[in-house]
Amino acid sequence: MATHTMRAVRLHEHGGPEVLRYEEVPVPTPGPGEVLVRVHAVGINPPDWYLRDGMSNLPPKTRPKFSLPVIPGTDLSGVIEAVAADVEDFSVGDEVFGLLRFPGFEGSTYAEYVAAPASDLALKPAGIDHVHAAGAPMAGLTAWQFLIALGHDHPSPFQEARHRPVPLDANVTVLINGAAGGVGHFALQLARWKGARVIAVASGAHEAFLRELGADEFIDYTKSRPEELVRGVDLVLDTVGGPDSQRFLRTLKRGGSHFPVFFGEFDEEETSTLGVTVTGTQVRSNGAQLGELGRLLDAGTVRVAIDSTFALTDARAAHERAARGHIQGKIVLTVD
Repeated sequence: MATHTMRAVRLHEHGGPEVLRYEEVPVPTPGPGEVLVRVHAVGINPPDWYLRDGMSNLPPKTRPKFSLPVIPGTDLSGVIEAVAADVEDFSVGDEVFGLLRFPGFEGSTYAEYVAAPASDLALKPAGIDHVHAAGAPMAGLTAWQFLIALGHDHPSPFQEARHRPVPLDANVTVLINGAAGGVGHFALQLARWKGARVIAVASGAHEAFLRELGADEFIDYTKSRPEELVRGVDLVLDTVGGPDSQRFLRTLKRGGSHFPVFFGEFDEEETSTLGVTVTGTQVRSNGAQLGELGRLLDAGTVRVAIDSTFALTDARAAHERAARGHIQGKIVLTVD
């Protein structure tokens, strides 16, 4: 490769979308166990803007360490350009996708080239393009690790107990809050794949989209409160999470489970009185699980919805789109 520099988006300071700078930086060198990927598309995720604004929303003790300047991003789809001597599973020319080095902020995917741990990658499903593949890793793995299989034994920073997915089948009803977003639309499809009945909660604009993905019931939260309409569900997956998440506890039947993706404050007395379990995890990079999800994407069993795409040069506009909310699926950056 003749060029030793590349274009990337970096932060030199924390702030709004305007701190994202498109500039020239050195091409990374893959270390042991790594490959060099020529990036074709980059999935945008909430940790990208948490990093950008300095993680003011996270308790200081759970904030990952990083130093500025930093290239944000964890999700990518691209083509392998070089392979470290000890990597056996991939070759130059392979199309791959992955969630890199998460949890942490060393993914550095807002760039033309990335050094990626081979274990974080899977072969890109042949049936979908780089844009759709780039939208899958973090959101898809979050849904997978919450609902299907945890796949690791790392403790969550938010709880001592290990998260355990609830077995899903035709006898299980799942309520998904924030069902139209990245994690939500994957969770809905994975729950349907397992045969569960799904109640999708989102704003009215997303109803047709969610019914098309297989939602059995739809609740427009702008018009009615799901916690007043729903009773007796087996599982709530709240992709929004946070302080308001406890309102969903009353939708559960005794023995039911509540999975907040972004952990909130829960009163242990209330949960034990209701006889319900509140548990969560933190998504982690996992190439093997991504390969399993990739097979579902290839078969069309699960699809990635794309809200919008922006060129890498327009990362700022992509972050401005994210800040407006009501995202349907994923926002993706394209790299020429």
